[in-house]
Amino acid sequence: MTDSPSASRGSTEGRTARRRTRAAFAEQELRLISALVLLIGLGLFLALPFVLSIGSVVFLPLVTALVLTIILSPLADKLAGWGLPNVLASLVALGAFFGVLMLALALILQPAIALFDSLPAMADQVVHRFGELRDQFAWVAMANERLADLMGRSTTREVVLASPSVIEQLAFATPSVVLEVLLTFLMTFFMIEARVRLRRHLLFDRASFGTSIKAARVLREVQDRVAAYILTVSWINAGVGVIVALGAWALGVEAPVMWGGLAALLNFLPYIGPLAMTALLALFGIGTGDTVLLGIIPAAAYLALHTVESNIVTPSILGARFTMNPVMILIALSYFSWIWGVFGALLSVPILLMLTAFFDHVGRPNLVGFIFGEPLFATNFMELGQEEEPT
Repeated sequence: MTDSPSASRGSTEGRTARRRTRAAFAEQELRLISALVLLIGLGLFLALPFVLSIGSVVFLPLVTALVLTIILSPLADKLAGWGLPNVLASLVALGAFFGVLMLALALILQPAIALFDSLPAMADQVVHRFGELRDQFAWVAMANERLADLMGRSTTREVVLASPSVIEQLAFATPSVVLEVLLTFLMTFFMIEARVRLRRHLLFDRASFGTSIKAARVLREVQDRVAAYILTVSWINAGVGVIVALGAWALGVEAPVMWGGLAALLNFLPYIGPLAMTALLALFGIGTGDTVLLGIIPAAAYLALHTVESNIVTPSILGARFTMNPVMILIALSYFSWIWGVFGALLSVPILLMLTAFFDHVGRPNLVGFIFGEPLFATNFMELGQEEEPT
């Protein structure tokens, strides 16, 4: 005896309804899990600065060593390919970086110390120039005084808090800085030396072949992107430093090598560094120039050079692969500057590049679309390692 067509149709509709119910339940469950992941990520983003700031003696050398390892590993690989032992190749790569760093600091600090003696005279000159400008706008001060007389003056008492001197601050800060520098270079050396074992562990110690391939791709992409960006930007900034040094020498500015080195270093900080360099040149020019107009010429020349470099030279060399959202760059600058100060600002762009390369492989969260009902991740994380096995 066979089932009637109506009974078969009813059974099919029932199975379809159950599948739809399970699919709807699975979708709601996935959205709930995504919401929990999003809340946990937001909580970590807000809590992480306090943890990293309090433990900066540990975390700052660790992150700096990780960035230096990514940058110097290609050089160590090349030296190892020429026949040097892994330990010696790692030591030479780290020594080359240390030598370049010491040379840059010597070129900048030595003229800066010599220029420090002229700061009092320069400060007097700046005060004199601003006094001339104030005299030209004396009517503004008179109008302010009249307005204050009409509204009534209030007597206030100023409280001046004693603060430690610069020498005392340096005395307290020097042991911590020396310790962090030693920890950074030691961790960098051991990380570079262990890079081969790390790659072998990622490739051969995974249960799934697809997971091994994914891990190897992520590691290679992060290393290639960060190392290529730092190397390219270093050459560009070195060119900017040479041009600034030559321009300072042509304009008769004191210590042109120092200004070139400062321009090269500050150019590693997007947006903030060039603004700081422009302000320094403007203050120095006003303090040493005969007039305010002549004093702002070095700052104006540097601003023109930076405009050409940032809008024409750098985009054409780096290309779309290293193009980052300016808002994300500013967020990273403010975020890591808040945590680690100047060192955090220098590390912000490499860290942002590392995170960008990582999320390019595992999938970027769709935050705006998630608010309107779309999935948080376009890629299913359960399928990341399930690539086709070789036959």
